[in-house]
Amino acid sequence: MTSHKPVITGLGAVTPLGLSYQDLWSGLCQGKCGIGRITAFDPAGFTCQIAGQAPEFSIRDHVPKAIRKTTKLMSRDIELAVIAANEAFKDAGLITKAFDEQNININPERTAIILGAGLISCDLVELAPAVAKGITDGKFDIKKWGTYSIEAVTPLWLLKYLPNMLACHIGIIHDIQGMSNTITCAESAGLLAIAEAAQIIARGDANLALAGGGEAKVNAIVHLRQCLLNRATADYNDKPEKACRPFDADAKGSVFGEAAANVILENPENAKKRNAKIYAQIAGLGQSCSINAKYESLEPDGKGVQYAIEAALADAGIKPQQLDLIIPHGTGILADDTAEAKGIRQALGNATDSIPVFPTKSMTSNTGAAAGAVDIIAACCAIKDGIIPAAKNCENINKDCKLNIAKEQIKKKNNYVLCTSYTYGGQTAAIILKKYE
Repeated sequence: MTSHKPVITGLGAVTPLGLSYQDLWSGLCQGKCGIGRITAFDPAGFTCQIAGQAPEFSIRDHVPKAIRKTTKLMSRDIELAVIAANEAFKDAGLITKAFDEQNININPERTAIILGAGLISCDLVELAPAVAKGITDGKFDIKKWGTYSIEAVTPLWLLKYLPNMLACHIGIIHDIQGMSNTITCAESAGLLAIAEAAQIIARGDANLALAGGGEAKVNAIVHLRQCLLNRATADYNDKPEKACRPFDADAKGSVFGEAAANVILENPENAKKRNAKIYAQIAGLGQSCSINAKYESLEPDGKGVQYAIEAALADAGIKPQQLDLIIPHGTGILADDTAEAKGIRQALGNATDSIPVFPTKSMTSNTGAAAGAVDIIAACCAIKDGIIPAAKNCENINKDCKLNIAKEQIKKKNNYVLCTSYTYGGQTAAIILKKYE
């Protein structure tokens, strides 16, 4: 990257803690938990019956009247991302076509959109009639499906479930005409999307970018997979607020949920020219890929996490002891938390002992492609307000996770914050933000 590393000037989020980034941050600071019994479908037959769900909303209230018909082609993932994008643009003081066509203050051709997206699973009620028509003598007939029963599926059905449709809908709503990409690397997608957007701006290919991620994992098919792989906890259905326990000795698995988080990245000169408020600056980026042969678990030595952090530190040009806060991936899956903690310690050495660590998923749940971007927003707020919230459900830290978990709220100046993420596909990412001076 060049010396013109972008700054973050706008935040937007929809999470289990609320429909704005302010709700997210105040909830984290107050130790609120957005995890509860699943209401999106009947979870009675599932081992894990809890998830992190966003508050109720009507997507029609969040799009221009002229295109409200398009909401019929929006999956839950798209809806979440659209709301988070709206807030990010407004928070940055940017006027797009969606808000006021007469007073637009962005150059659409110099605005990029890079978003992380997950596996968008369809609603069963949309496919059930077609599947039923493909049954012969009690068995599903694939030939019948291709020639007869598929006619029961609307021709536009697929447009709701392509991962790139998050960026497409937002791009249409706000008239974003610059570079566009969709990153589909599961939980690392949010950080990877922000990293790519930062690089686009740094090399001068855009003045600003909307970047982040969104995913709705509160879906019967998605949830069933997590239960069958034993990633989702089955021990806290009656105590959802205690369920997700990152780095805790009593961790029994993760809790999955839904969210979208977007940030506005901007060339520093562009931001200063329009007198924009600046939350933080991108200081360092790091990525790696180091897959475990047992794909459903992070590799035990945490090498991928280590390499990504080391690359981010080198890009930022700082030493480990200069970090003021770490926001880790921290899912509440004991083996994975242990591996991530090892990777962090191997990258930071003895400095790890003194750097506060604040995991967020005990309150927000694991929101897949949105998770890293959610943490970036938390990092921006920690820098802005000089606060490190207290970790939740980390009373009895796992002896193999030798991290300095923030058990109480800390008020301090945060100059450098590290965010990390990883996927079961082997991708890891790290971003270091710094206070903008």
